[in-house]
Amino acid sequence: MDVVYVPIGMILAAIWGLVIVRRSVIIIFMSIELLLLVVNIVLIMTVGMIDDGLGLIYMLLVLTIAAGEAAVGLAILVVYYRLSGMIELRKINKLK
Repeated sequence: MDVVYVPIGMILAAIWGLVIVRRSVIIIFMSIELLLLVVNIVLIMTVGMIDDGLGLIYMLLVLTIAAGEAAVGLAILVVYYRLSGMIELRKINKLK
């Protein structure tokens, strides 16, 4: 039962990065990636407990979605940085 504390700590760190810090867009993207990683860790733990291979397929699906989200998000940040010369969360609201 001590294994449960690792994902709980990672979830708290990701929520801290998403809600409390909110200084940088990079920190927000890293927090979202950390949440997706926690989902994978929990899937691996449950697959080990119930001995089912379907959880591994879901884990690969979540990893694929996380990689696509990271690639698109970082590409948007690179284009925005090239256009404006800075990446600040307060300044990004001008895009609306």
